[in-house]
Amino acid sequence: MSGRRTVKDLLVGAKDAAELMVDLAYAGVFFDDRALAKEVLRLEDRMDDLLVELRKVCMLATRTPEDADRLAGVLSMAVSIEGIADAAEDIARVVLKDLGVPPQLREDLRHATEITARVKIRAENELEGRTLKELELPARTGMWVIAIRRDVDWTFGPRADEVLREGDRLIVQGPPQAVDEMRRLAGSPPRAVREPPAPTSLTNLDRAVDLAVELKNASEIAVGLAYSAILLRDPTLAAEVSVIEDRSDELWHGLEGWVLRAAAEAEDPESLRGLLHLAAASERIVDAAQSMCRLVEEEDIHPIIARALAEAGEIVAEAIVTEGADVVGRTIGELGIHTQTGMEVLAIERDGRWTYRPRRGRALEVGDRLLAVGPEEGAPRLRAWVGDPRPEHEEHHWAVPPDVGE
Repeated sequence: MSGRRTVKDLLVGAKDAAELMVDLAYAGVFFDDRALAKEVLRLEDRMDDLLVELRKVCMLATRTPEDADRLAGVLSMAVSIEGIADAAEDIARVVLKDLGVPPQLREDLRHATEITARVKIRAENELEGRTLKELELPARTGMWVIAIRRDVDWTFGPRADEVLREGDRLIVQGPPQAVDEMRRLAGSPPRAVREPPAPTSLTNLDRAVDLAVELKNASEIAVGLAYSAILLRDPTLAAEVSVIEDRSDELWHGLEGWVLRAAAEAEDPESLRGLLHLAAASERIVDAAQSMCRLVEEEDIHPIIARALAEAGEIVAEAIVTEGADVVGRTIGELGIHTQTGMEVLAIERDGRWTYRPRRGRALEVGDRLLAVGPEEGAPRLRAWVGDPRPEHEEHHWAVPPDVGE
């Protein structure tokens, strides 16, 4: 077995690949970019290789029935991640098969929970000559660099040691309010994203598009909460994912109806196929997240799963608001937690009850337990901000069990 990767390494690789696939797939749709969509298919091949190797390593590691029971959870996790990757591939094929999407969808995606943007590094900038690790863009701005175009060459899912250069065109993803800060760092003029004017009346297509964007948002929060539920072994979070799954079913059925009504009015009903494909893929991502949560019901989750989730590209962290912290009494929107730390607040626990996807107007109180997802360097920043006394680099101490054979 010399040189063979560990179960943990393979699981981390699969999770990171699946997340990058989803990001690139939606970026491909937003920009109508075949190069981004093709990369999703290449990552799918890589994902298949990782999962084949993972199954082999699990089989070789099984010595007893107890080993088999615990490693079954690892394979179940892998199947759910594969489901997310398959959905991303379907999103990419909307571009590659020229299924088309309504222009209203691209406009609405500008106002989704997370958006994708292009930023060019110009002559006067604060980025060139420094690595992504040094810049810590996710923690500083809330934006992730998911791809870099340099001349005619692309780098997808760039490594932390990637050095940025003048002229690079970055594909970034994050909250809408962070786009202008990224543009400032790159030396580009601001391009504030304005809220679209409220339409005097909604067409059938408008309603379908709104539901498609809501499905996309639901899929993102469902996956984040599923990983959180597994790390925390928290059945209440798993139950929240089930609530989102029920809601996503309702959204999907409603969207089908509005698309059928819109097709009756459209000159080219075929042009709505892309919208259906996108929405169906988002709904399947939610299904995969719910399937993942079944691990929470198991008595003996293999500790490698927690270690893999704690070492992936995006990590889950908790932070508890303490007395005297500057954040007490201030709202999530006012604080701009995502843009200040890079951590997106998925849920807040208060008095034993979880509120997922808290609204921007929600004020923080002493004792609130924040569950957030983002870059590793963002976790200690968030903790320091809310006054959580746990030392830096212990952000996963609560989640990661003792070392075991991997």
